[in-house]
Amino acid sequence: MNAAVRKSLRFARVRAVQHNLAAVAAHKAAKQVEALEASIGKLVSLRDGMRAAPGVVTGASLAATGEIAMRLDQARATVAVSAASARARALGFQEARLAARMKQESADRLTDEAIKAAERQVERKLAARGLPRKRNQES
Repeated sequence: MNAAVRKSLRFARVRAVQHNLAAVAAHKAAKQVEALEASIGKLVSLRDGMRAAPGVVTGASLAATGEIAMRLDQARATVAVSAASARARALGFQEARLAARMKQESADRLTDEAIKAAERQVERKLAARGLPRKRNQES
């Protein structure tokens, strides 16, 4: 194995690690979006459950229920903004993961080409010395 092949293999390993890191970051961002969306769902269900009790209700309890409902609405709006930001961030991480994957595939193709070039060089050297060519063991 010549230096060009070793360098190409090392480069391919680096690209694979970069892709793996990008994939982990994208996965974490997606999980964060899922958690925020679950929180929004819980807040909505809590808010929908805020109903006045049947029968006689005091003004104080009605005011307290209204205050809690208003705070739940505000919390939902705040979490919705955070979720939108997290979705945009997750999309960025996903794009970075795809870019890293393309670079990894390119490095893999370059490695394959370097190996083929090294094999051709060995065959040319053998032919120049008059030695028989190495048979392809894949077929």
